[in-house]
Amino acid sequence: MSKQIPGYTYGTKEAATSPVTEEDFNLLKTTVLMTDEDIKYLRLAGEVLKDQVNDVLDLWYGWVGSNKHLVHYFSHRKTGQPIQEYLEAVRKRFGQWILDTCFREYNRDWLNYQMEIGLRHHRTKKNKTDKVESVEHIPLRYLIAFIVPITATIKPFLAKKGHPPEEVEKMHNAWFKAVTLSVALWSIPYTGKGEW
Repeated sequence: MSKQIPGYTYGTKEAATSPVTEEDFNLLKTTVLMTDEDIKYLRLAGEVLKDQVNDVLDLWYGWVGSNKHLVHYFSHRKTGQPIQEYLEAVRKRFGQWILDTCFREYNRDWLNYQMEIGLRHHRTKKNKTDKVESVEHIPLRYLIAFIVPITATIKPFLAKKGHPPEEVEKMHNAWFKAVTLSVALWSIPYTGKGEW
């Protein structure tokens, strides 16, 4: 879990503070059906994925890059051209996010960093971490819709190490729950007070 990634502020004072209470967090985990068994299978998924992170990112970045409406959010606000250093900086953190999703304890530091991620997609902090002049906001609809490709495309990677199909299915279900939980938390900056 590298702290040498530029802009990666997990567990530091630089990360945002989540307003989510422990009670609300537990209710949210219950709502996505997350159990201790899911945490066990997330850990296993992490072991399976840790040497495949770059391959996963190649697939995801290839898909984003082939969709003009998505690569737009990594583009210069005036020229419309993709900002390569921005794409590369986000890629490093995205890779770490895969590992964090699998290996981190879902505690206060994790909650705070989900808030930070949400803010970095929202106009509140978009572009500030990497000091770029990209478009200023990613609409919430794309964070929610991204649950599907991020979940659907991970299953073949989970199956690559020879685990029985039922274990692959359990890893995949745990991943789906974790991604949905994350996106639910990333949505906080997009809502008004008392609406989340």
